[in-house]
Amino acid sequence: MTGAIFLILPMRTTHTGKPPKNRNDWKTIGTLLPYVWEFKGRVVVALVLLVLAKLANVTVPLALKEIVDSLSPTEQVLALPVALLLGYGALRFGATLFGELRDAVFAKVTQRAIRRVALRVFNHLHALSLRFHLERQTGGVSRDIERGSRGISFLLQFMLFNILPTLVEIILVAVILLVQYDIWFAVVTFVTLILYIAFTLFVTEWRMVFRRTMNDSDSQANTRAIDSLLNYETVKYFGNEQWEARRYDEGMATWENAAVRNQTSLAGLNAGQAAIIAVGMTLLMVLAATGVVNGTMTIGDLVLVNAFMLQLYMPLNFLGFVYREIRHSLADMEKMFGLLEENTEIKDQPGVPDLKLGSATVRFENVNFSYEAKRQILFDVSFEIAAGHTIAVVGHSGSGKSTLARLLFRFYDVNSGAIRVNGQDTREVRQTSLRAAIGIVPQDTVLFNDTIFYNIAYGRPSASRKEVIEAAQSAHIHDFIVTLPDGYESRVGERGLKLSGGEKQRVAIARAILKSPRILIFDEATSALDSKSEKAIQAELKRIAEKRTTMVIAHRLSTIIDANQILVMEQGRIVERGTHRELLARKGVYSVMWELQQQEEALRAADDSLPSIAEALSLR
Repeated sequence: MTGAIFLILPMRTTHTGKPPKNRNDWKTIGTLLPYVWEFKGRVVVALVLLVLAKLANVTVPLALKEIVDSLSPTEQVLALPVALLLGYGALRFGATLFGELRDAVFAKVTQRAIRRVALRVFNHLHALSLRFHLERQTGGVSRDIERGSRGISFLLQFMLFNILPTLVEIILVAVILLVQYDIWFAVVTFVTLILYIAFTLFVTEWRMVFRRTMNDSDSQANTRAIDSLLNYETVKYFGNEQWEARRYDEGMATWENAAVRNQTSLAGLNAGQAAIIAVGMTLLMVLAATGVVNGTMTIGDLVLVNAFMLQLYMPLNFLGFVYREIRHSLADMEKMFGLLEENTEIKDQPGVPDLKLGSATVRFENVNFSYEAKRQILFDVSFEIAAGHTIAVVGHSGSGKSTLARLLFRFYDVNSGAIRVNGQDTREVRQTSLRAAIGIVPQDTVLFNDTIFYNIAYGRPSASRKEVIEAAQSAHIHDFIVTLPDGYESRVGERGLKLSGGEKQRVAIARAILKSPRILIFDEATSALDSKSEKAIQAELKRIAEKRTTMVIAHRLSTIIDANQILVMEQGRIVERGTHRELLARKGVYSVMWELQQQEEALRAADDSLPSIAEALSLR
């Protein structure tokens, strides 16, 4: 779900290919605090319960000392031990009860924080520009968010309710030892603690490089796996199953090596911690036993010191584990929080109004644009689509046709010039209102892994079932859908792979019809259809384009001969413009393109007729 640390290995890059920014642990923790503080009352109650649990826990050894001393042969056994025993049991139960109540009270805080952070990351990812999403690796980003969500849960639970209470308990125990016994008890305790903590911090920091390598390798392997599965057919076409398996295993091999080094270094850390604790415990027991022999301490004091040490060093040993896991959690969270630091390239300025549609006139004014600084795509592009008119854009691949649609949707901002809708600069209106006014049938239709009904209704989720069916009928896909076993509830598969290219394109057309926008963009809208289907749908597209401002990006020139104006683009520039007849009369680039396509269609028609001629000859 998921702000982070970025103390990463040199030369490592994020999923966008950019070097990560450094973060520190306190900044990460500070990012979480507003989410935790949403439930102030619960946090305060949980902290009170935490203190009560630790006070009860520290009081248990004191009660045990009194019980032992009361049962000593030098003391007369009275009813007092019974009360002490009952008190001892109550303290034991109280320590556990307060701890469990604390966890129950704080559970909503933790889960709500995870939910809020996850939602924030999700919204931020959708707010990022198309540039980011063209560079990201879906599998790696998904795994980063998954690990980061687990990290938040662990961090909140263990940092607040294990590290803090353990430190409080250590201080309380040290104070009791200092007040009641020889100063050497406190000295040994503090020296042991300092050595333990210093050793844990030093070794854990050294081990973090293994954890980060594991995370990077895990994300890389997951990215390769998802990418391979999404392109299953391509893998099969070229018989590259073993190639994909090797690529996946490369990432897993790096992960394995890092995991082995992580585990072996953990064993060394645990052994070192155990040695420090054993030496400290032994010295304290020697001091206590000497005190008993000398008569300055009772058997109860010996039991008290031993109980305190066990009570202190057991959570201290757990504290080492918790600290390691918190550092791991912070490492797990760093990429997820790093996503929040990705710059939102396309932003609404504060207080910008919604787009006022009116007659929906679109104007490109001297637009220059480049995806990368060294490679300009559009050069001084200017044209206007009058309200209710259709303009067509043609040209060879890479001439910048589809870039016009992306800029109109404001997936990018122009480098210079302006794009206006009804005289309003698209940079000075809310993006949501701009995109709500535009519908598109893209060349490459990608569908959600859901039902056909869901994918059509996505154009307007509030639409009724009747409206969805009417849109499907207009797109000439209704008859096909009703032949399916599950009808409109048929699932289309990952990226719509269960449907043919033509079927997916009809779904996209139905979706655009259902949205009923004032501005329409057809980006090679019938490129995946056969000639017969194309003619049937062309009439429908022409009908829905009536009274709408329409831009048609086309390859087949026969589909745009009725456009009010045709723009011919070459290398990012408009080289010709006019109606179909005007451009043919000009004998320029468009005329050459038209003649070539007419020749291709004539040859295709001749090829299609050959089987019929052969059949006729065979009948004679």
